[in-house]
Amino acid sequence: MKTYKPTTPSRRQMTTVDYGALTVSKPFKPLTVKISDRAGRNNQGRITMRHQGGGNKKLYRLVDFRQDKMNVPGRVETLEYDPYRTAFIALVLYKDGERRYVLAPKDLKVGSEIVAAPLAPLENGNRLQLKNIPIGYQVYNVELQAGGGGRLARSAGAYAEVLGQEGKYSILKMSSGEIRKVPLEAYASLGQVSNPDWNLVTVGKAGRSRWLGIRPTVRGKAMNPVDHPYGGGEGRTQRGTKRPKDIWGNITGGRKTRNRKKWSNKLIMQRRPKR
Repeated sequence: MKTYKPTTPSRRQMTTVDYGALTVSKPFKPLTVKISDRAGRNNQGRITMRHQGGGNKKLYRLVDFRQDKMNVPGRVETLEYDPYRTAFIALVLYKDGERRYVLAPKDLKVGSEIVAAPLAPLENGNRLQLKNIPIGYQVYNVELQAGGGGRLARSAGAYAEVLGQEGKYSILKMSSGEIRKVPLEAYASLGQVSNPDWNLVTVGKAGRSRWLGIRPTVRGKAMNPVDHPYGGGEGRTQRGTKRPKDIWGNITGGRKTRNRKKWSNKLIMQRRPKR
């Protein structure tokens, strides 16, 4: 982590990730695309997610989560920042001349060689089938279905631990503590996602949140009664309602939001522990 001299009140608490390990500041242009900013709006232009908008201009990097170039070794050319995700990404030059962006694991170095194969060597960044990964190894960018592309453990510092094999499934323990089954034929990459210090960042000031595209959040109790169930009253009043509610009056505290008929419920062996 990078800290700063307290030249201003906001600078005193502010921390950022140390980007010293990154090698270039500009992305590989053929693998970038401009995405229009919807600022939390749906296809009708209505705001469906509040507190979004503004922020610095961004270019989207086309990251290969599938990594389906089998048995073709690739050399890591650069380690780069990605404004659309918390982890770092790596530009890989494959033996056939193609370049692709992939999620960079922790401790990956420029010049390292990675490969995707059903029986790839057990080395950091290599991608192989879960049935060929020994118990106790850490994996990331895990597929839920064979060939479907990585879905689990993709954010900064995330990983899943291989606990064992049972029938047609491999048993994984997620960073959250959840234990779930994933098909043995699915692919996963070895290691832990890069930038594990990301959760230690202190934004420090309101302006930096605006740079990130985060707009202000107003407390319900600071509003008027017409605007929120918690609004009104004299001074610092209590909530005034029995149960926690959102701005529209829907119950929020303690209510389960996961669909009881979701197809993957049967694959979850143990839910994450309550905090």
